[in-house]
Amino acid sequence: MSKFWSESLPVVQFRIARPTDQLDKVVAFYRDGIGLKVIGSFKQHDGYDGVMLGLPDANYHLEFTQHEKGSPCPAPTEDNLLVFYIPDKAERDEIAARLNEMGYLPVEPENPYWKNAGVTIADPDGWRIVLQNTQGL
Repeated sequence: MSKFWSESLPVVQFRIARPTDQLDKVVAFYRDGIGLKVIGSFKQHDGYDGVMLGLPDANYHLEFTQHEKGSPCPAPTEDNLLVFYIPDKAERDEIAARLNEMGYLPVEPENPYWKNAGVTIADPDGWRIVLQNTQGL
């Protein structure tokens, strides 16, 4: 029997999905830069290619899709964020350094709260992530 989040919400898996026109670059950002694992992919499914990346248990993951005719997806506001909480500051800094080496430099966060222990970086499509250090929070 699967473990549910709660009895009022019997969910066993959570996926955030969005389209892109830069599937290879977006996958490299989240796989090689951040370090998420590819947990699945598909090609030419009704005109779509897609890749799922997630945490080790795969219950929480991201899906990026690209349609053969294009998948425009303008970035939202600068305060729409995907936040990764990382307990060890040195490990957080290592991830930020990997992204920097790939050409993804920190950007100024819209909300100054994220300056406290976070590094904000825009992915290839302009969607922002925060690498938030939780040490001492």
